[in-house]
Amino acid sequence: MLNRFRLYREHGWESVDAGSYRSVWERFGGSVITHPQVVERLSALAVIPVRYLGYREGGELQAAIPTWGRSLALSRQVLKRKGMRNLFDLGNAEVILPVAPGAGIALRHEGAYLSELNLSGFRSLRPQKTQLAMARAPEAWSKKFRYNQRRELRLFEEAGGEVRPVAGFAPAELAAIYTELFERRWGFEVPGKGNLAEVFRLLHEYLSGSLLLLDGAPVAVQVLYRAESPDWISYEYINGGVDPRAHHLSPGSVLSFINTQAAWEDARARGKMLRYSFGRADREYKDRWCDRVAAFRV
Repeated sequence: MLNRFRLYREHGWESVDAGSYRSVWERFGGSVITHPQVVERLSALAVIPVRYLGYREGGELQAAIPTWGRSLALSRQVLKRKGMRNLFDLGNAEVILPVAPGAGIALRHEGAYLSELNLSGFRSLRPQKTQLAMARAPEAWSKKFRYNQRRELRLFEEAGGEVRPVAGFAPAELAAIYTELFERRWGFEVPGKGNLAEVFRLLHEYLSGSLLLLDGAPVAVQVLYRAESPDWISYEYINGGVDPRAHHLSPGSVLSFINTQAAWEDARARGKMLRYSFGRADREYKDRWCDRVAAFRV
């Protein structure tokens, strides 16, 4: 029976190696959660083997997917079933799978938060009730909003605030800073705490964004990953931490302004579309920064 279900899921697909998956991803593009190195390294951390599948037409691969059994790789549901829910935290990341536009391939492996960019590549994607929050272009903000953000940044800097890239911090140091600020802000343990330093080490080259300091002490940080595709750049904002004692300077808002502005400049300098995801559209503050966009599931 299990073999019959697998035959149905994989009908038209063939097993391919990691190198083939990487080639298809580099050709058609994807997102942070489908990036070949992110998939490979986090799967190794979870000790879950990845089965790569490719779909070929005319002798050439038109799509490729990484899978954990009947689900797409890095699935939160699979981690839950295996008792590893908090092994690592990728939030509700936008899933962009590498596929030729207009291919119309049947996708039968379970997955959620699939991107609208995959609609023409795969058929049978179903709209899900929960949407994604995607960062709005700076020119789409009101003049008042832009003025307030620039004013908050100026006040933060005048108070002795400093902006530093997270790339300048060692993984263990960044994990300690994020843990302290997250737990100080939210009052509960940061997700994936036990493996945070190791996850940051594994994904260090994909970490992006800045960290805010006040009088030399960290006051705001966001876990932000970046992956570049041929036609777009994917940013995934996972979560953040803020020191409530600096609330009067709005460091969380200041950092969102800095990080989103830098991402737009990054994408436009390369002539690429930006996919800057705040994850699930489930918080009022996200509506200040983002547009709600449709997400899909299998």
